[in-house]
Amino acid sequence: MDFNFGMPTLRRNRFEAVTGTIVDMVPTRIGGRRANGCIIFVTLEDTDGNTVNFVMTPSTFVVDFETLSVGMNCTFWYAADAPAPLIYPPQYNAVAAAQVKNGRFVNVGYYNTSMVNEDQTLQLNLDGSVDVRTTNNQYFQGSPANHNLVVVYSTSTRSIPAQTTPGTVYVLCD
Repeated sequence: MDFNFGMPTLRRNRFEAVTGTIVDMVPTRIGGRRANGCIIFVTLEDTDGNTVNFVMTPSTFVVDFETLSVGMNCTFWYAADAPAPLIYPPQYNAVAAAQVKNGRFVNVGYYNTSMVNEDQTLQLNLDGSVDVRTTNNQYFQGSPANHNLVVVYSTSTRSIPAQTTPGTVYVLCD
């Protein structure tokens, strides 16, 4: 028997975010690979003084292709369903990163065919002015629906879900 009562089922957001100040960035290695500068170990401290470590690989997408550095206030996203070592401070593989800037909002998540994210808090209005790109800054040739997206926008409505016409959408191709 289905007790859904017509309510939409909410999926748990696949991506989680941590915002804080970068306090350290050092080249590192994973497994038997040597530290050749391609993998960076980032230590982030949030406003409560908690420390979280992120591993940035060449596949980590950085919004606007900015160069991150110590002292920057940034947000890092990681896959919540990915394996992570049970250590303190926690350590995650960074999927995306963005410097915090006034007037710029960034959302990372899965968007369905209606262009609504999986926690149903943001809906995208994609008109011809929206720049849709891949993570290597090429124009995306398909539909961004049913993909993991990095959405960069400046304003949204106060509706539920909030609606926005983003400035740029980056498709996290699998």
